[in-house]
Amino acid sequence: MQKVFDDVSALDKRCVDKFGLSEDLLMEHAAASMMQYIHGKFSNNDKILIVCGAGNNGADGIALARLLYSQYDVSILVPYHVKSAMAKLQYKRANLLGVNIIDSLSELSVEHGPDVIVDCLFGSGLSRDLDDESQRLLTRLNSRPGHKIACDIPSGINKQGQVTTVGFCANITITMGALKTSLYSDVAKDYTGEIIVSDLGVHRSIYETATNTFLLDSSDIKLPLRIKQNSHKGSFGHVSVIVGNKTGAGIIAAEAAFAFGAGLVSVITDQEVNVPYHIMQKSVLPENCTAVAIGMGLGHDHDRKAQVKQILNRDIAKVVDADLFHNDIVLTVLNSENVVLTPHPKEFCALLKLTKLAEITVAELQNNRFKYVRLFAVNYPQTVLLLKGANSLITYNNIIYINPLGSNALSKGGTGDVLTGLIAALLAQGYSAVNATITASLAHCMSATNYTKNNYSLTPMDVIEGVKVL
Repeated sequence: MQKVFDDVSALDKRCVDKFGLSEDLLMEHAAASMMQYIHGKFSNNDKILIVCGAGNNGADGIALARLLYSQYDVSILVPYHVKSAMAKLQYKRANLLGVNIIDSLSELSVEHGPDVIVDCLFGSGLSRDLDDESQRLLTRLNSRPGHKIACDIPSGINKQGQVTTVGFCANITITMGALKTSLYSDVAKDYTGEIIVSDLGVHRSIYETATNTFLLDSSDIKLPLRIKQNSHKGSFGHVSVIVGNKTGAGIIAAEAAFAFGAGLVSVITDQEVNVPYHIMQKSVLPENCTAVAIGMGLGHDHDRKAQVKQILNRDIAKVVDADLFHNDIVLTVLNSENVVLTPHPKEFCALLKLTKLAEITVAELQNNRFKYVRLFAVNYPQTVLLLKGANSLITYNNIIYINPLGSNALSKGGTGDVLTGLIAALLAQGYSAVNATITASLAHCMSATNYTKNNYSLTPMDVIEGVKVL
């Protein structure tokens, strides 16, 4: 689990004020980290183009060119006049050394390089929409072959993680000092590539301070592996899945819950449904139920509203999904212990409207995911929320956890029902709501990542099978 920050300018200033690290020294470390990456991946004399902006992100790139000079065929493109004091200083140093500075991309052959393109145009300093010239430049850079490196943040991504026009499409982003939330918006995922952090003269543990935002990775998963030998099926909880009008959703969730360690799984329905032999079918919630999954496939069946309300009032762990986010009955479980909400963006917009926190479109939400998740978290800190997406966001007790392992293979009907069943299984086995959600979300994504067939062919049952072998 790694710390993530909205803005690191205060952390940079702290290094200057508290540790005596000058701005120049911080910049040299930033450039050195990019140099080390290039040394480890590319051969001497490879062609490297570094595109530098007018500010300190550009200065990082000019410093990098100086460090690479003589070992590589380096060219600097500075499309705008350097403006910041550091950019002017680094430009002077590179000029004195004799680094090749070009005025236009047309000076470079398309057929013969560059092997590497380094984007040092704007970074985290972007606070405006790109002008037409910048858009054309980024479009041309994206169209050229070569390995693409972004310095700090791919140009075109602003501090909110938005791409208003065009962004630099990097193979890798080397971000400076610490991770930033802008790198983990859903839209940013198509631009950042792999993300690594560069130290800036001190180790990250010293550079970073307190935060309420954390990045999850695969090592944070806590699988429900069975250790105790003296056990029986009741030792591992009983999940009840409320089956709605779309029966398949509930059955998928039930299968997922059984595969992820629940000792007993029942589907609750008055309909005649075909369920696997190991899944029980009941018309009412069993007394020994330890977790409920409700909402998926439920539809808008007003005849069952009393039953749904009764189930939500039961003092047992719950996962609430799908159609219930359009029904004000969901308000009865907010800020309750051991409740997990798992909306996709459209459902979360409906929930925000029901709670009177905001009335926004899906597009507005996707442009400001962290903003609205934090708004919900402040008002309902005891409820665990998982907002689905390319980078799912989990919040509890005003802490946000980012799961960056999401895969486009999961963009299929039924995969969300699998996630609901996985969370319910862990709740039934005694996990806290937040730990159940973190582990289930990671398992869900890791299963899809490990899928070896074409990503368009993934099915919910493939996800369930993948969870079994993590």
